[in-house]
Amino acid sequence: MKTQFNLAAVGLLFTLNLQPSTLLAQGSLTPPGPPAPTMKTLQQVEPRVPISSAPFTISQPGSYYLTTNLTVSGGNAITIATNGVTLDLNGFTIASTANPASGVAVLINAGLRDIAIQNGHIQGGVTNTGGFFSGPGFWYGIYYSGSEPHNVRVSGVSVSGCLYAGIYVGGGASTTVDCVVRTVGSYGIVANTIQGCVALDCGDTAIAGQQVSDSRGQSVGGTGLGATTAQNCYGSSTSGTGLSAYTAQNCYGISSNSYGLYADSTAIGCYGQSSSRTGLYARHTAIGCYGQSSSGFGLRATTAQNCYGTSSNDVGLYADSTALGCYGQSSSGTGLRARTAQNCHGSSSGSGDGLYADTALNCYGSSSSGTGLYANIAQNCYGSSSSGPRALSAQNANTCVGYRPGGRAIEAYIANGCWAAAGTNLITYKYNMP
Repeated sequence: MKTQFNLAAVGLLFTLNLQPSTLLAQGSLTPPGPPAPTMKTLQQVEPRVPISSAPFTISQPGSYYLTTNLTVSGGNAITIATNGVTLDLNGFTIASTANPASGVAVLINAGLRDIAIQNGHIQGGVTNTGGFFSGPGFWYGIYYSGSEPHNVRVSGVSVSGCLYAGIYVGGGASTTVDCVVRTVGSYGIVANTIQGCVALDCGDTAIAGQQVSDSRGQSVGGTGLGATTAQNCYGSSTSGTGLSAYTAQNCYGISSNSYGLYADSTAIGCYGQSSSRTGLYARHTAIGCYGQSSSGFGLRATTAQNCYGTSSNDVGLYADSTALGCYGQSSSGTGLRARTAQNCHGSSSGSGDGLYADTALNCYGSSSSGTGLYANIAQNCYGSSSSGPRALSAQNANTCVGYRPGGRAIEAYIANGCWAAAGTNLITYKYNMP
């Protein structure tokens, strides 16, 4: 049976559901007020103070940025006169045409704190002619007046062509620099902590800090790089010490007229080279180091361990106390010299001793025309000489071997268990040979 629909009833229902009383209220269509601004202000978009001309003095704390290159004809370009300042060079250059040089590119007033300078260039026209610096530009790139500032960071800034210092923010605590400097007449970079920096062609110390790492300094008139602690650094100098530190680790120092590398305490895994003085000098301990000199000691230390020293005209390796597992070589002087030498090798290409020690243990010494090994006490040692007076000489020689074709192999007061490998064994003192 088919269902019959009452079309009249359906139509009535539809009509009732469309009555105005059944619809939701829409609220007032009258606007509450005039339209409000929807765009951000310039201060909200760039909450920093622009600098578009110089000279300029920063007298209020805040963030400042350059909008263009700045050039001054004399005096200071930017002066920071308050605490809490960030100066962003914004990739632009601050330059000076002052001739003769004068002023500071960025001057920090006395005793300020919480200063950041970053991201740009400082440029002058000072040049170096045979160690004499002259020309137009700034006296200093970044410098402070009066007492040292605190909490200062300089990063991403390059400085060139200044008559005196490049970046000089003092060695007090909480000053840090990671920048590059080239051609300045005095100090390159001076700060407490210096990391990833390069300072070249400097009239005085190129880089000076307390903690210096991954940096390179080159000086034509002072120390290449000086630090309390130097790590993975390179220092070179024409007339001063190449690299000088209390503790140097994995460092390289080279000098023409002074120490190549000088460690007031300890040098670890370092290399030092000098034309006229000691190549590498560690006042206390040298570990795994190499020193080379044309006319001075190759390497010198109180205690040398697993080190190598070579010299053209002096001692290759000199240990004031102990040499352990070391090698020393000299073209005309003593190869290796120590109070106590253990498991060491010394050689001389000329008339010097190959190895010279008060006590030599398990050592080897060779010389072309001098004594191969010379010691008061020699134990388990080997000495050889091609044409020198003797291969091995000792007050007391125990289980030693000497090799001297046609000459004295071993000369000793007491010789126990010793053997002459070649030549005639002539022992001119009391002895006991097997």
